[in-house]
Amino acid sequence: MTLLALGINHKTAPVALREKVAFTPDSLVEALASLKKLDGVEESVIVSTCNRTELYVNTQDESGQKLLQWLSDFHRLDVEDIANNSYVLTQDEAVKHIMRVASGLDSLILGEPQILGQVKQAFGDAKHSGMINSEFDKLFQHTFSVAKRVRSETDIGANAVSVAYAAVQLAKHIFAELPKRSVLLVGAGETIELVAQHLKEQGVSCLAVANRTVARAEALAETLDASVYTLSQVPEHLKDFDIVISSTASQLPLIGKGMVEKALKQRRNMPMFLVDLAVPRDIESEVNELGDAYLYTVDDLQHIVQKNLENREQAAKEAEKLIDKQAGDYMTWKQSQQSIDLVRQYRQKGMAQRDDIVEKAKAQLAEGKNAETVLEEMAYKLTNTLLHPTTLALREAAMHDDPALSRWMGQALDLSDFSSDNNK
Repeated sequence: MTLLALGINHKTAPVALREKVAFTPDSLVEALASLKKLDGVEESVIVSTCNRTELYVNTQDESGQKLLQWLSDFHRLDVEDIANNSYVLTQDEAVKHIMRVASGLDSLILGEPQILGQVKQAFGDAKHSGMINSEFDKLFQHTFSVAKRVRSETDIGANAVSVAYAAVQLAKHIFAELPKRSVLLVGAGETIELVAQHLKEQGVSCLAVANRTVARAEALAETLDASVYTLSQVPEHLKDFDIVISSTASQLPLIGKGMVEKALKQRRNMPMFLVDLAVPRDIESEVNELGDAYLYTVDDLQHIVQKNLENREQAAKEAEKLIDKQAGDYMTWKQSQQSIDLVRQYRQKGMAQRDDIVEKAKAQLAEGKNAETVLEEMAYKLTNTLLHPTTLALREAAMHDDPALSRWMGQALDLSDFSSDNNK
């Protein structure tokens, strides 16, 4: 059996194709059931996210052509479109790939942590569908362990690599007890949604959303259990917030120096942290002139993000070494299991041949044949039957004129002492 990975991701295919080959939760159940019926497939896991669709299978199809055809048939797509935008990896390369994916090394954002949970979910779905046996159970449990080690033993996830996350991490450095702080989010677009998500992950509960369109603000606030303001209400309530993060499409600043100065006086000069993620700016640059106001712009955060990306890339090199070692360990284990299976099959075959010859000998004795003759015939047949495959292998080695192979087989069969005795 061959471990094979067939995949399409953000590096190999445009989003239009990635959308077509993605699996919904409902179609995933159907897909796993369909794969179970595919000839030559023993185990399978389907990982499907917004940036990738990957099939991991234990199969007799080393080329991946059957799997490629199955994927195109399932989604009713042209097989050439998938073939031209996909990749096929086998054995140790497939093992390294799933470990890299689970560790965030193959993600659009290097080191992002969500993918590990997605791979775990994919494994759980496959196990629930009866598509996991001992080999894949060992592979994926080992993969999860490696991914955890990558995150704990390297700095792959230690630094912010999006301006939204960088803004929250910066706030966390400035305010020791971030969950206790009040935060005003100005705007309700994608960037503010990401900021809100990171704030919730940090345990911040006192949140408010201000936006030009109240309905949009209410939709976001509902997911956060947050208060809602119009932009015209911001000057009145600005004093109530320790942290202000703004990202709108306004062409003019929404928060000026005078507004912040007034709020600081009402706060009795308690510090205020402001982050302007908008281009053009939402917050006047002169705010930085105020003693208790700490203003950071998107440019400031981009410098942080760039430095952090460089740090992650260095951490990724360390992670790659760890993965190479762990993938090698898994393949060594797999090969040892294969050798155990060969030994088991060899012994079972030998014992079956022995039992067959012994039964025939017993039958001959029951018919009254001479016992000594029967024993001699049984010994001859048993020896000839058991030695025949080994004799063929020795002849094959000799025909290849490979002294090293012949010498190895001689040692494996313990023939050196016998050869020495015959030469005396």
